[in-house]
Amino acid sequence: MAERVVTLAGEADVAGFRAEARCMLAQRTAPEHVSWQVARRDEGDLFGVGHDDASAAHTPESSSRVNVPAFFVALCERAALHGDPNRFGLLYRLLWRLVHEPALRHDPLDADRMQAELMARAVRRDMHKMTAFVRFRPLSVEAGDEVQHVAWFEPDHHIVEATAPFFARRFAQMRWAILTPERCVRWDGHALAFGPGAKREDAPQADAAEQLWLTYYASIFNPARLKLKMMQKEMPRKYWKNLPEAVLIQPLTARSAQRSGQMIEQGASEPAHRRPASSSALRVDQRVAVVHAPGTLAALRDATERCRECPIGAMATQAVPGEGPLQPLLMLVGEQPGDQEDLHGRPFVGPAGQLLDRALVQLGWPREAIYLTNAVKHFKFELRGKRRIHKTPAQQEAAACLHWLENELSLVQPGAVVALGATAARALLGRHVAVMSERGQWFTRADGLRVLVTLHPSALLRMDAGERDAAFAAWLADLRQAGAGPPQAG
Repeated sequence: MAERVVTLAGEADVAGFRAEARCMLAQRTAPEHVSWQVARRDEGDLFGVGHDDASAAHTPESSSRVNVPAFFVALCERAALHGDPNRFGLLYRLLWRLVHEPALRHDPLDADRMQAELMARAVRRDMHKMTAFVRFRPLSVEAGDEVQHVAWFEPDHHIVEATAPFFARRFAQMRWAILTPERCVRWDGHALAFGPGAKREDAPQADAAEQLWLTYYASIFNPARLKLKMMQKEMPRKYWKNLPEAVLIQPLTARSAQRSGQMIEQGASEPAHRRPASSSALRVDQRVAVVHAPGTLAALRDATERCRECPIGAMATQAVPGEGPLQPLLMLVGEQPGDQEDLHGRPFVGPAGQLLDRALVQLGWPREAIYLTNAVKHFKFELRGKRRIHKTPAQQEAAACLHWLENELSLVQPGAVVALGATAARALLGRHVAVMSERGQWFTRADGLRVLVTLHPSALLRMDAGERDAAFAAWLADLRQAGAGPPQAG
């Protein structure tokens, strides 16, 4: 039987290979009678108009369906991108054998299969290195155009088409191009365009902005964590010539032992935003604070700042005391400070506070005429990445903070109190409060102080947009009752 020559559209024409392989199988063409080759790409202009995509190459029609193991499909996607010119012959031979030798599917030590696995592994490693070691440099194309960012990379395998979508997702808002000796890719903000290879001198040289990157890289280099062999394994020397930071690696590693010694001598640094834990004497003072309450709001705030009766105080930036006049007609008590309150040291300055300010304007109540505070004086949160997400205080934590609130009530002496939310209502009334069923109602404490229960403004912010206007109007109606004062007894 005469040898059949199959010509693929390009080195990365995986779709074309799969289509041709199906045809060969349907025609019962044995691997030894097929010769695979790749068409020569015509020269072109990467930055010209047009879209060159190897995956859009001619694919023969075939009505036959070939059942192969799922592992081969993924294996073919990567091994077909290897730099070995005989890879297509190997993959077709392995495919032929999988179809005609069913036992091969359960033999991971077969020589052909192991060779294909090694090829696929090398391609995946090359793709990972490309995503890690591409460095874009700005290039002004023409006057009036946006800045084009261009990078030079030298892959070992035919991975440009397969890796380019990563950069399109990662730098979707940036116009960029990646040049390689064999294949280049451009992203215009909407679509990827592929073109012929380029030369190293086609890529832009270093500019002034690169010095900023080198300064940053040098500043974050931690000599105490340096493992040179591991670093060279993850960042092989062959990539160094195209990495701007490579010029710093040798001097930084040479001085690593000296710098590690200097770091040890300096000792640990204390985070600037942490407040020191209170001493034993201060903790004794806090335990008797209910009996010997601070005589002024300033003394109360100072004592609250040092509180470590629950874990929240040690984690927050600072305590957030109440603010407002003495003997106001109303005191509004929320749950706890939020992220912005914790940073600024003032209550109700974050999103919930902004909604409260809007309500006060509509009610005609000057903010400075009302005393604003929280049942818990420190911010409780959990970290999600770099964000601090609010966490509701536990009952034990709210109970530990209760005497600070009671001291505050005795010093401020408000005419009435509005409990904003369940945590505040429980602290003020000493019982569980079902806010939704008890909202808008007045309750009397044992000391005679009247308390109106309503929602916390953050509850409105969590509602769907379609429900928010009606909920805000109902919330205003609750607050108006507080402005009118509690009803007279009997």
